[in-house]
Amino acid sequence: MESVVPQEITTELTQILSNLLLGDNDIRTNAETAVNERLAHTPELYLLALAQFAISADTEVMRSFSLVLLRRLLFRPAPTPAPSQPQPASSPSGVHLQQQQALYQSQNHPRLTLYDHLSSQTLTTLERLLLHSLQHESSNLVRRKTVDTVCDLAGEGMRRGRPWHALQALAFNMTQAGQPGASGTLSTQTVAAENLRESAYRVFAGCPNLVMDLQTDAVLGVFQRGLQDTQSIDVKQAALLASVAYLNAAEPGQLSQSLSLMHPVLETLHTLAQMLPTAGSLATAHPSRSAPVLSPSSDTGPSPYANLTNFLTNLTPLCTTHPSLFQPHLQALLSFFPSLILPSADPGPTPTVSRPFPTEGEGSTSDRQGAFVFPPPESPTVSKSPAVAASHNAPSPLDDDGARAQRDLDADERQTLRLAALEFMVSLSEARASMVKRVDGWVGIMVRACLEGMGEFEEGDGLDGGWADEDPSANSAGEAESAPAMYEQSLDRLACAVGGRAVLPPAFQYIPSMMASYDWRVRHAGLMAVAAIAEGTAKVMENELGKVVELVTPMFRDLHPRVRYAACQCVGQLCTDLEEIIQERYHQQLFAVLIPTLEDQEPRVHSHAAAALINFCEGVERNVLLPYLDPIVERLLKLLDPTGDPEHVRRYVQEQAITTLAMVADASETTFGKYYPSIMPLLMNVLRNAEAPDYRRLRAKAMECAGLIAIAVGPEMFLPDAHTLVDLLMRIQKSPNDPNDTQLGHYLIATWAKVCQAMGPEFEPYLPVVMPTLLATASAKADISVYDEEEDKVEERDGWETVNMDGQTLGIRTSAIEEKCQAFETLVIYCSTLGPRFAPWLAQTFEVTLPSLRFYFHDGVREACAMLVPMLLASGKNSGTLTNNMVTTTFLQLINGISTEHDASFLSSLYKCFNESLRVIGGPSSLSPEFQNGIMEATKRQLQTLADKRRARKARPTAELEEDREDMALLEEIEDFALEDMAKMLGVFDANHGLLVAVSSVRELGFNQYDSEEGEEEG
Repeated sequence: MESVVPQEITTELTQILSNLLLGDNDIRTNAETAVNERLAHTPELYLLALAQFAISADTEVMRSFSLVLLRRLLFRPAPTPAPSQPQPASSPSGVHLQQQQALYQSQNHPRLTLYDHLSSQTLTTLERLLLHSLQHESSNLVRRKTVDTVCDLAGEGMRRGRPWHALQALAFNMTQAGQPGASGTLSTQTVAAENLRESAYRVFAGCPNLVMDLQTDAVLGVFQRGLQDTQSIDVKQAALLASVAYLNAAEPGQLSQSLSLMHPVLETLHTLAQMLPTAGSLATAHPSRSAPVLSPSSDTGPSPYANLTNFLTNLTPLCTTHPSLFQPHLQALLSFFPSLILPSADPGPTPTVSRPFPTEGEGSTSDRQGAFVFPPPESPTVSKSPAVAASHNAPSPLDDDGARAQRDLDADERQTLRLAALEFMVSLSEARASMVKRVDGWVGIMVRACLEGMGEFEEGDGLDGGWADEDPSANSAGEAESAPAMYEQSLDRLACAVGGRAVLPPAFQYIPSMMASYDWRVRHAGLMAVAAIAEGTAKVMENELGKVVELVTPMFRDLHPRVRYAACQCVGQLCTDLEEIIQERYHQQLFAVLIPTLEDQEPRVHSHAAAALINFCEGVERNVLLPYLDPIVERLLKLLDPTGDPEHVRRYVQEQAITTLAMVADASETTFGKYYPSIMPLLMNVLRNAEAPDYRRLRAKAMECAGLIAIAVGPEMFLPDAHTLVDLLMRIQKSPNDPNDTQLGHYLIATWAKVCQAMGPEFEPYLPVVMPTLLATASAKADISVYDEEEDKVEERDGWETVNMDGQTLGIRTSAIEEKCQAFETLVIYCSTLGPRFAPWLAQTFEVTLPSLRFYFHDGVREACAMLVPMLLASGKNSGTLTNNMVTTTFLQLINGISTEHDASFLSSLYKCFNESLRVIGGPSSLSPEFQNGIMEATKRQLQTLADKRRARKARPTAELEEDREDMALLEEIEDFALEDMAKMLGVFDANHGLLVAVSSVRELGFNQYDSEEGEEEG
């Protein structure tokens, strides 16, 4: 293809790109600087050079890198003045482009990118180069990068009013490549026809707007042809992606005309399922990417399991966005999915006895057939060539290993497929529970599949696998990602989605017999199943809770420690999900099994029993707990075992014992005082001596426990030790910062707050110690990163969360925001506990609190600030340090916040904050007329906004209203709370205020369906 840039530019760019790929940081940094400089001065020339290099470079790596870099640079903010090449004023295309850019910039898109500075001529050339790459690139990997870049260019161009008709025409033409009888098909010697078809459908998937304005029947015909492609599975998969993207982007009217597309979409699943190997055989045929779909004879490419898994994974998002599309097909899906989600009828050797009988060569003289052998012995009647016979008579020692590896690979892929199919069904059930519940057997088969999967531990997951010796806190992530845990999560989600009436009957059809199974894994699964469904079925399970307790409590005496562990987990979860109910009714039965289990011989079991006690204590009445305090505390102190053999002391057990003691103290309150002399010295000793890195968590737990015990026993008992504990905390706070100890700051802030609550006004002298750090944490800015679209996995970074704001993907470091929230919650404690004694810190606290009412990244921060503001005003008023400036600034912020707030939940909090603040300063008469008018205008604005929202909901089509009824009911319930607090504020000004009528009118616009529905379930 003819060059569009001078040769010297291409040569220079080649060197820059090569340097960018080097590992040397200095060279790479210089290359990045060179790129930025070229883009700042001659952006068009170098962007065109990149596009040309993506065609002409010798290696796939360089062509791919050019495309990735081009895509990234085009839509990043333009560097300092990067004017485009002069465009003649008389050029209609140039004038049109300038108009579209101006319109785009005016529509809340103030950040122009390099793309927006390119001339129309440059854009046309760029598009031509990319279309050439799309059509002629020989490498599948590079062509996919081309597709990504083309889709971005097309999508962003259309957003700016620049259609790309040439791409649309080429993509449609490419879908017919190699098809017999097709007119205008492409002909290329470098790219296989099926690869062109795949790329075309990937373009439609990445930029569905290319086809949204075309005749629906024509588009559906193109997609159907791809879904029914008989030559390449990749084409079928790309067509599926395109179909899903099209259906997700379609307007309601267009969607109703596209329902016929669902049949070929779902037919692809059936076709691929027919290719799965039969039970007991291996998936040795992996269809080639270019082999005919219905003739899997090649051993290359993904297996049938992997292909079907990919298709299910790509189709699942449509379950969430448009569940109603699947409604006509539910019965057909129900006849198809059980074979995918249930275990194979012939899974082969069991994990526990993989070779039950010895084979020849292992000392066996019996004629009895041994364990499964692959390949199977050949029949004597089958003739063999000499080469085959020789190889058969002299087997390679690797044959058995190869067959076993193939079996393991097939088992893993089969398991992945089962989970993908189950995820499809769970997602559909979550999106439209009422729809799937009407299909008899849908929920039942899913429950059965989950129960089966929860018992499928891998070989070595029992005691022999080292489970008993593992630290559960160190291995929690691995266990959560295991297959049984994934099935458990699916069962939990299903129960929460469809409720107790649908889940409990099929679940308890199997669970009692599972508890009685000879296999520990099945008993374990039964207990974990009860724990998994408890949250979603609580309201219905409550009626049969006695039977559930009778079923679970005997399992604490099971011979297998993992079953006893599961029993602890089950009871702990029941105590959380049926809080107060199970503690009140069945405390005797539960204490009778939990307390003895604290002495279980397995550390992981007695540690988990202690953890279950925490859940129990969170919902127990003090008088219920008191009779059991002595045996509980006695056993927990034994678990601490400060004088035991260090080799037999498990640190995680000690940490759990300390945590449980803290919760028991919190629940028993002053009664815990009798144990104070035994426990507090132990905790002080830990804080004094646990300085090594291995003891970080133990020290943190000891801090937390000491604070909770201090609150429980009261100041009279705690004050003699208070100064010692404070000195230890100060020493820890002043110790050298350990970057690996990320939790120390959190626990220190929390413990200081508890010590303040325990000491009361006596804590005032220590404010200078704690306040500087606390205010610094509270005033910290959000740690935000702006991600490029190429960074597809940003959400996987630990400690970070992604949000979309103003068309950008932002990464927010959640740990810093959580610390900020904790800091404000602690300020609430200090101010409420110390009252007027907090006055010296009033001005600084106001400075960080008022701006944080608009900290939109974390609701907890805003809620804590809304609670804190009236407390600060009260502290200042009672200490005589409240200034007019503080009052004026506070009410200005509150009124502005109320005027512009979009979240109805926080709007309610703002009105509560305003009402309480008004009460503190002396009522409406203390508020200036300007502010009185301001709050009324803000209230009128909110009433209008709420009324508009409710009218808009009411105007939606009946079908949509029914689909989203529950979500809208919840929204309106939240809005009603805001209206209630709004009315209270108006009543303070005037009991007969004119706006009270408007409040009632807006309330009546709502559906109020949250209290009119089936008051039944749902548990």
